[in-house]
Amino acid sequence: MYTCDIHQRIRYGETDQMGYVYYGRYAEFYEIGRTELIRLLGMTYRDLESQGILLPVVKMVARYYRPAAYDELITIRTILRSLPTARITFFYEIYNEAGDLINEAECQLVFTDSATRKPVRPPKDLLDALKPFFTSRVNS
Repeated sequence: MYTCDIHQRIRYGETDQMGYVYYGRYAEFYEIGRTELIRLLGMTYRDLESQGILLPVVKMVARYYRPAAYDELITIRTILRSLPTARITFFYEIYNEAGDLINEAECQLVFTDSATRKPVRPPKDLLDALKPFFTSRVNS
């Protein structure tokens, strides 16, 4: 399993008339989380695109438990529970400043060849960077 925590301050423009984060903004938080998770592995979305790979979202499921408010510092936890194949599934947990879980989500993306728009295997360098986190360790 590979996990990445990112902190994000809620901006005024992300809130609705009630002063809470508008529900549609959470997809942007998920994007921040997965972009930074890939960056911590030593690559970027730009790197993937330069290799001719796009990552369209094909599934997103979200659950909202509590609201987040303007100027609150949230933690976006992004989790990979398995090595990617042609698909990669990110799981998200978003916490408020008090440490309460406010949102959970799952987003599935497909590695896609930018020229043919057909699914492809993930790049070797991405798999190589992830494999150490998924290798089971046996205690001797």
